[in-house]
Amino acid sequence: MDPEYFQSHNMSWGTLGTVRPFPNFHPEQDAREIRTALQNKDAVTVVRILTNRTNAQRQVIAQTFEEMTQKDLAVGVKKAMSGELEILLLELLMPPVQYEAFRLQQAMVGLGTDEETLLEILCTRSGEKLREISAMYKLLFKKDLEKELRGETSGDFTNLVLALLNKDNFAVGVQKDIESLSASLNGKKADAAPWINILTSRDSDHLNKVLDGLELQRGQTVDQTLDKKFTGDVRQGLKVLVQCIQNPGVYLAKRLVKAKTPILQGIMVSHAEEDLLCIRAAYLKLTGTSLYTALQKQYKGDHLQALLALCRSED
Repeated sequence: MDPEYFQSHNMSWGTLGTVRPFPNFHPEQDAREIRTALQNKDAVTVVRILTNRTNAQRQVIAQTFEEMTQKDLAVGVKKAMSGELEILLLELLMPPVQYEAFRLQQAMVGLGTDEETLLEILCTRSGEKLREISAMYKLLFKKDLEKELRGETSGDFTNLVLALLNKDNFAVGVQKDIESLSASLNGKKADAAPWINILTSRDSDHLNKVLDGLELQRGQTVDQTLDKKFTGDVRQGLKVLVQCIQNPGVYLAKRLVKAKTPILQGIMVSHAEEDLLCIRAAYLKLTGTSLYTALQKQYKGDHLQALLALCRSED
């Protein structure tokens, strides 16, 4: 790890991300070092540089590399690296919005749909960010994301994912929302529509008050209520959405426990500059083991060093 990373007094230590702007950033020097490292298949140098720079800095390095060599950096990484490390480095080189669009596409490509990854992205991103991701999805894959989601899902779950994709905030009284949700549970079959409408069109502070009020009224957790009153994909979707409203860090930490490599890398790359510190803290509380230690038990070699660099430190 670059010592300069920790010596800077200009870093934004108030952020909840683990990867922060590298001080004294010199993209020409980074590009030259990476060019030599790729020629020598020196993974250590490539990992050291790319995991100690923010995504914005990586984009400058990639542009500088291309101007210097007339070659694409991602293509160079593909030729020099292999396996899970290659995939991780390529993910680090994608701009954030492109990466989220890529993850959504991967969740729907081929046989079966990875509903949990769809929900993870749709539930943890703002309406504004999702609009950017939708536009990028169309640019990259020449397909409409809303139509793709509609084709991969059915019933109330379709209504939920489309409402999440188009989420917005409207001001309504807390008590009115509590009553609407409570009333939706009174029949033999619960009505998902009020849940979808309310949980995708209010801000998190308002929704936490609503959910707390509903729990007091019914004498059980919202999670217990959803388990009793709903079934199938829509139950899973509403449960994930409620968890993300109440504490997204805890939800993402739960995802990391026993996660397969693509999911783990997806979360770590997506959240390294945003809130990985929160996810780390939740993971430690949830499992009694730090994420840093857990990674060392599961991975090895240069791939492990790259993941540890994103995680940044022991808790």
